[in-house]
Amino acid sequence: MMTHKVVLIFILSIVSWPASAVPPHSPRPGGVAVVDLPDRADQSAPLVTFGGKRVLVVRRNELWVAAVGLPLSQEIGDSKISVTNAIGERYDISFNVGAYAYREQRLTVKPGYVDLSQQQLDQVTADRKIIDGALQNYRELQDPQVTLAVPVEGPRSSSFGLRRFFNDQPRSPHSGMDIAAPLDSPIAAPGDGVVTATGDFYFNGNTVFVDHGQGFVTMYCHLNEINVENGQTVSTGDILGKVGATGRVTGAHLHFGTYLNGTAVDPALFLQD
Repeated sequence: MMTHKVVLIFILSIVSWPASAVPPHSPRPGGVAVVDLPDRADQSAPLVTFGGKRVLVVRRNELWVAAVGLPLSQEIGDSKISVTNAIGERYDISFNVGAYAYREQRLTVKPGYVDLSQQQLDQVTADRKIIDGALQNYRELQDPQVTLAVPVEGPRSSSFGLRRFFNDQPRSPHSGMDIAAPLDSPIAAPGDGVVTATGDFYFNGNTVFVDHGQGFVTMYCHLNEINVENGQTVSTGDILGKVGATGRVTGAHLHFGTYLNGTAVDPALFLQD
């Protein structure tokens, strides 16, 4: 029997899903595009990719829905995901990415965290391989939990997406949420998952990565103490570590990052406030 590849173009239909299942539809750089798929939930989940990376897919009523992480560098305008459904049909779904203005932040840190020596650059390169491996991990999991509890109570002292200047030198935009909290405050896992990496990194300090399934990963930086190990399964509320001031920081706080399909997205979209 001959198999035919079907290529279709669908225009995104925005629907109002309950907030408990997926983050809010926020199609902007650093946001999440929530895309309704025209495939029934009584069939196997479609395989969805964006920029060549697997996208998180969950059931929603009688259909499947994709939650697409959009990088801060995402171009404004039309974009699309590629879908292969349970019977092998392939099609694209288009959606529009809107503009969003992020603020600036200027920080003063030790010169060694801005003007790096060759030895420090080598350490950062080695760190990056471990960090990228953890953030881009994809673990098959049916209907992963994508709404999170707050990992530590405290003021959110800077916002995701801030254009940052360290000692007046421009650096990459802020890729997480900073939560100010007293030194050694316990940091609780905001959702169920598996610890996929821990370590002491040059910029991030003591760091924990938790894989929540289907490319949804959370990151916890600048810890004073790490209380979990690689490969450990954690449940919501388990203590991951304690707030610290390790790495490139100006004071004790938690840098909390959330990642979908290997890209940093705004943590505020996932928190149950």
